[in-house]
Amino acid sequence: MSTEEGNALNIGDRIRILRTSQKRTLQEVADGSELSKSMISKIENNKTVPSVAALIKIAQTLGTNISSLLETEEWLSAILTSKQKAEDNLTKTEKGYFIYPFGPEYHQKKMQPMLFVARKGEVKEHELSHEGEEFIYVIDGEMKMTVGDNEYHLKAGDSMYFNCLQKHGIMPVSAEVRYLDIFV
Repeated sequence: MSTEEGNALNIGDRIRILRTSQKRTLQEVADGSELSKSMISKIENNKTVPSVAALIKIAQTLGTNISSLLETEEWLSAILTSKQKAEDNLTKTEKGYFIYPFGPEYHQKKMQPMLFVARKGEVKEHELSHEGEEFIYVIDGEMKMTVGDNEYHLKAGDSMYFNCLQKHGIMPVSAEVRYLDIFV
């Protein structure tokens, strides 16, 4: 077996991962796709390959599409990103800072880790709020972080965890600040 084949999940594995991540039973998927519980179990255990029609019904029941179940790249168990790749692919936002989202290929990830680079004089004053929680870790440099009515000064090695419903924003203090920001 080649390394590429060793990393690829079978269709049954993908279906099982989706079903269990949605906390759904074999019977629920069977009922939704008009297949037997036994057939879903055989498919998930890679003992049988479903017909295209069955695969379409299963995908619809799981809220996805057939392409998502067939594409192997999104289902790799690990995504490696080199420092060089992240730095070469930074994208400037309308707020003036640069971002790079880690692991965009990872299927149905539960968190969104991002590299942020902000330069003094380029970042526009801003505050935002949104659903979820956020964790920030300063890699190097210094920044001012506002969360709610509080202002914090973060340096390399400092971190902060907060509820994103609170208005928040950053402003670089040093010439450049690099930080890891993880949204869930």
